[in-house]
Amino acid sequence: MVNTTDFYPVPAAMAYESSVGLPLLGWNVPTEHLDLVHPHWRSFQVPNKYWHFGLAFVYFMLICMSSLGNGIVLWIYATTKSIRTPSNMFIVNLALFDVLMLLEMPMLVVNSLFYQRPVGWELGCDIYAALGSVAGMGSAINNAAIAFDRYRTISCPIDGRLTQGQVLALIAGTWVWTLPFTLMPLLRIWSRFTAEGFLTTCSFDYLTDDEDTKVFVGCIFAWSYAFPLFLICCFYYRLIGAVREHEKMLRDQAKKMNVKSLQSNADTEAQSAEIRIAKVALTIFFLFLCSWTPYAVVAMIGAFGNRAALTPLSTMIPAVTAKIVSCIDPWVYAINHPRFRAEVQKRMKWLHLGEDTRSGKSDTSSTATDRTVGNVSASA
Repeated sequence: MVNTTDFYPVPAAMAYESSVGLPLLGWNVPTEHLDLVHPHWRSFQVPNKYWHFGLAFVYFMLICMSSLGNGIVLWIYATTKSIRTPSNMFIVNLALFDVLMLLEMPMLVVNSLFYQRPVGWELGCDIYAALGSVAGMGSAINNAAIAFDRYRTISCPIDGRLTQGQVLALIAGTWVWTLPFTLMPLLRIWSRFTAEGFLTTCSFDYLTDDEDTKVFVGCIFAWSYAFPLFLICCFYYRLIGAVREHEKMLRDQAKKMNVKSLQSNADTEAQSAEIRIAKVALTIFFLFLCSWTPYAVVAMIGAFGNRAALTPLSTMIPAVTAKIVSCIDPWVYAINHPRFRAEVQKRMKWLHLGEDTRSGKSDTSSTATDRTVGNVSASA
């Protein structure tokens, strides 16, 4: 069993050795690369090797899951003309951001199993952090773009769908959005990328105690977390409001015509559109929070709070949550799409993703509610 005291700071008797003779983090980093390791981490004893092995195993499993999920999304989209709609391009763009996150995972596996520090030193750290920066910020703003697309589809059912040109412009905008706070630390224009936690992952510097770092952390918090979160909440709030208004209009019209419902083949056991839309919105919101909140909390504590609370173990949590969410994304956004799921089931029956065709529960029923939900799900 691992001694949990390994993750709390101890007074150092030597530069790389604790008062009880155990090595400290950074012991295996030569002097010329010591700038990669903030002094905060050099006051902690090295974690037990089984923590490194455990993380390497977790990341290996995430690599397999992400490769399968995002690979299926890109494969089906590239080979199935019927689902290559403008709205579904956002799903593919999300998969591309998740693939970037996937590309950095093998680096952590190698770092954990063989080096217990960043392979490639500054260059390796910069590559790892830049991939994570682009993938994380890109996924966040792409989620906001998906929310905007679905809001437009519901609020303007006649001419609300975005054209292919508009979608391409928004997708290009998501990639441009990631550049400022990736290039500035990468090129040392503002802040820098450094090792963190077990020294097997890298991120932007949030521990240097100066005004410049605090302003940078505040700006990247607003840019990559607060603003996309505001957009997601705003668009989905208005989307749910539009669905409720639509349902109310149908009920009022049915009452005027003295009929029970305007919806043909209505299934009384089916969930109402507003509940189904609320579930989609809450799922998207929950995934965004799971992905970014740990990083946001750690960065804000490092810049403005009590840094003693940041142990190597606690700062590894954001890295894991971000990767887990990148594995879940393709299944939530794409595999749950009725047509997409049907296509996957046709080609990969062993995944058992077939439609629920029990009486009254087909996704292709021609009710007004299902058409509304279909629009929200960005079905073609």
